[in-house]
Amino acid sequence: MDYFPSALENLIDKFATLPGIGRKTAQRLAFFMISLSDEEAVKFAEAITDAKNSVECCVVCLNLTDNETCVVCRDKRRNTKVVCVVPDPKGVLAIERSHEYDGLYHVLHGVISPISNVGPDDIRIKELVARVSDGEIDEVIMATNPDTEGETTARYISRLLQPFGVKVTRLAYGIPVGGSLEFVDDATLMRAIEGRMEM
Repeated sequence: MDYFPSALENLIDKFATLPGIGRKTAQRLAFFMISLSDEEAVKFAEAITDAKNSVECCVVCLNLTDNETCVVCRDKRRNTKVVCVVPDPKGVLAIERSHEYDGLYHVLHGVISPISNVGPDDIRIKELVARVSDGEIDEVIMATNPDTEGETTARYISRLLQPFGVKVTRLAYGIPVGGSLEFVDDATLMRAIEGRMEM
């Protein structure tokens, strides 16, 4: 039995389809939306429509942009010889927050996941191979997540890029800063030992 008007139930259902949003959070968001003034509600709806209509993929790296190329690709100070491969645009934001990386990016828009029926042709690997084949790139940094799908994707791409003689590296894994050894899982500890560096 529906406790709310059908339009409100429909709004709750739409919010509940968003990643990480459960039914209770969807209800809170829906109640907030209907409490907005008509003007605020229209502005919110216009912001969604505007983003949907104006945001597209950069022609170079496939990051999100409202121009032909994204802000990173337009930055002349970036090192164009190094490309960091990330699974999605959120990966670009995460790495940019470090302020340590000055190269370019390639956004895959997914990872290889046989369980989810996502194969190599379903993500943007061909575009990466085309960029590397131009011979202008010296290093490709694989920054996919350290899970099964991320590892599978990184290994697949690494094999594809071998014929081009480009250096392929992987982000280091290990114990988080401020972490305690007793709480680190076995796989992370193993990776930390394997990736140890000289001091």
